[in-house]
Amino acid sequence: MQEESGLAADISTLCEEARGAYSEFDRSFRQENIKRGLRNADGTGVLVGVTRVGSVQGYYVEDGERIPMPGQLFYRGIDVHDIAEHHQREGTFGFEEVAYLLLLGDLPDKTRFEMFDKVLSKARILPDQFFEDVILKVPSPDVMNMLARSVLALYSYDRNPDDLSFENLVRQSVELIGRFPSIVAHSQAVKRHVYGKLSLHIHNPLENLSVAENFLHQVRPDKVYSDAEAKLLDLMLMLHAEHGGGNNSAFVCRALSSTGTDTYSVIAGAIGSLKGPLHGGANAKVTEMLDYLRQSVKDPKDDDEVGFHLDRLLDGEAGDRSGKLYGLGHAVYTISDPRTILIKRHARNMAVEKGRLEDFLLLDGIERLGIPRIQARKNRSMPLCANVDLYSGLVYGLLGIPQELYTPLFATARIAGWCSHRIEEVRTGGRIMRPGYRALVKKVPYLSMHDRPERGQTLSPGGLQDGRVAR
Repeated sequence: MQEESGLAADISTLCEEARGAYSEFDRSFRQENIKRGLRNADGTGVLVGVTRVGSVQGYYVEDGERIPMPGQLFYRGIDVHDIAEHHQREGTFGFEEVAYLLLLGDLPDKTRFEMFDKVLSKARILPDQFFEDVILKVPSPDVMNMLARSVLALYSYDRNPDDLSFENLVRQSVELIGRFPSIVAHSQAVKRHVYGKLSLHIHNPLENLSVAENFLHQVRPDKVYSDAEAKLLDLMLMLHAEHGGGNNSAFVCRALSSTGTDTYSVIAGAIGSLKGPLHGGANAKVTEMLDYLRQSVKDPKDDDEVGFHLDRLLDGEAGDRSGKLYGLGHAVYTISDPRTILIKRHARNMAVEKGRLEDFLLLDGIERLGIPRIQARKNRSMPLCANVDLYSGLVYGLLGIPQELYTPLFATARIAGWCSHRIEEVRTGGRIMRPGYRALVKKVPYLSMHDRPERGQTLSPGGLQDGRVAR
């Protein structure tokens, strides 16, 4: 402990004078048309490529002006609302069909779907000793960390990991789609055992079950679930499977793929991106926000009381003190997020069934009362909508899924989209991605040790100042 304390003190000392090297930049970058966050001045994303995989539409442009519209999400040109509604109406599971559509480019006929489902089912089995050597022996308090590490480890179990042929990329993709649920379920079981001192329950996947059914079968100690629960989880998987090439994790996937690296390195990078609270981790942040409101609001139907606590959150006086209302706003959607519309309807029904209507009412209050508050504070005229994260955490909670699995479940669905974007980038990209950064530091001479100022004195930061872009 003393050694760790001494190391922390040394690090703190080293950092004292180094903070200035990472201070906020002069806002003059706006005058140079630098696209911070790869965003244009109007908030739209910088156009860096084309894709046939997915399409996200939240506005249209008329005479150079963005016109809001109800949001739409398309998988290979097919409205995801139509896909989800069909399977809900027919009482069938749809994620497997969505995975086929995204990966292979079209809806399958009965023969090809059965072939794909058979291949996907066989792919669910982890390699021999993988659980023992990779998951059990090196646990982690974070399931996303274990998922990323496990994906990297799969490289060592692949006899042809670096082959970029179409057939090999599809094989690797199908195997990853099949293996993700087992890796997530097993990782969470080990986490509970090691860090929560609970019994270790490991359930292997069954061939005759859907992805949603298998996940509930594997993650629940008693393996018991209802058909309605499995169908609702299947809906969540369908809606999270893809979201265009511009979302951060898909872009990471494509950027890494442009280097020619292997599939496992690419997908591990995408997992790291999705883990972030500004991306896939937002659903867990919504749950934290809901916990605060649940403890603070006496009457969820009292808009004045709910509004008071939303103001506290926005003022950074409560919650995580970030000043954010998680689950509101989107980079593309304006009037509505089509995924939210579907999830909200089913979330209300399940909340009534599970006796948690008050939680649903609190989230509805965040949507109704939070949006105008954000717009007023930011003087924003463009419509703002609730995004998929606002209600997805509640749905997972209603399904008895612990918060630590919310983002890993997101990844379990999104792996289908990631793999599709990777294959598209490998086959159509043809050039490594390499954006430029303008250097904003002055040239200074190198000084030998005895000529450098003592601690307490300052040096001008080194580097370039003449406006050249570092290559």
